[in-house]
Amino acid sequence: MGYIADLHIHSKYSRATSKDMDVASLVKWAKIKGISMLGTGDFTHPEWLEELSSNLEKAGNGVYNRDGIDFILSAEVSNIYFKTGRTRKIHNIILAPGLEVAEEINSFLSDYGDLQSDGRPILSIECDRMAKGLFRISPEIMIVPAHAWTPHFSIFGSRSGFDSPEECFESETAKIFSMETGLSSDPAMNWRWSKLDRFTLMSNSDAHSPSKIGREANVFKEKVDYRAIREILKTKDASRLLYTIEFFPEEGKYHWDGHRACDSSLPPEEARRLNDKCPVCGKNLTIGVMHRVEDLADRESGYLLKSSPDFKKVVPLAEIIGDALGVGPETLTVEKEYFTIIKNLGSELNVLIDVPEEELLKRCPHKIAPGILNVRKGNLEISPGYDGEYGKIKVLKEGENAGEKQLKFF
Repeated sequence: MGYIADLHIHSKYSRATSKDMDVASLVKWAKIKGISMLGTGDFTHPEWLEELSSNLEKAGNGVYNRDGIDFILSAEVSNIYFKTGRTRKIHNIILAPGLEVAEEINSFLSDYGDLQSDGRPILSIECDRMAKGLFRISPEIMIVPAHAWTPHFSIFGSRSGFDSPEECFESETAKIFSMETGLSSDPAMNWRWSKLDRFTLMSNSDAHSPSKIGREANVFKEKVDYRAIREILKTKDASRLLYTIEFFPEEGKYHWDGHRACDSSLPPEEARRLNDKCPVCGKNLTIGVMHRVEDLADRESGYLLKSSPDFKKVVPLAEIIGDALGVGPETLTVEKEYFTIIKNLGSELNVLIDVPEEELLKRCPHKIAPGILNVRKGNLEISPGYDGEYGKIKVLKEGENAGEKQLKFF
């Protein structure tokens, strides 16, 4: 199914992150998931960078390896600063072509924040100034705006973002050539805004625990190194970046508008009718990704950007199993079934995307195979996520066979 890369994750040194996010666990779960390459995450943290140096072997051309899993150096930073009348809070992914360059990056960024405090450090430097400084260190460095639409910490976020790439990166904008869709948007939503046409859209898990890696990822035609990835992203080469693996964006935590304290969840048109106020308490709603996309879009829903790589939507296998069996995805029942299926049919992403229907029906337990097939066909019921709450997905109703229902919202 190609060479699968998840280039945005976190380490055990990031806040609210599992202590199991170490090199050994990442390698183990990459094999379970079917991931060929991982971004290291958090190389700005001195202790994590030291662990990476000790635990990874150079494989050449910006790639490092551990037990058959490739790594490239990645980090996420939080740029918080005041510009044009507002406080801006932008998360950016930084990709580096080697450990030596990563060390130079850290030396530069340490003037703007405490790198030791968090795996995703807060930096008091504007995005354009940071880009200028990083590209002086090496023109091969890549900067990718992270989860580009989430309300609180993204380039286009409703709470603290900008209304165009140029407002954020100014003179450095031409050197930014990729954007991350994030869990609450997919490529089709991004295609609605012509300003993003030249950017290659990438998708990554932003995982905070090992079992979450690969929930979004990028599928290349063949094995790639750092320079190949950079060239593919820069030239938007859809013959080599075949497709991205995406969440159903409705499942993301910020797809619709809402106010979590009041359990209020609203589609954009309803929020606008209420002047973006909570219908229960009257306070401001958190404006979600769908609303923000529609504010900036200059194309209708359903527009197809033919120059862009394709995408496929998935639901994590543990969620499919849990829904099919009527139990939570974190339960021992789900864990047992999950590892039985992986043992019988291969990696999780292989099961979700590639295993033929006949084989699934023959070798997966009753209900679980139809659930997987429903996800492939988009035959789901989704209650969209809002204001930090993940959306809720039903893949199969009691007594229902795959193919009997269509995607709809509660």
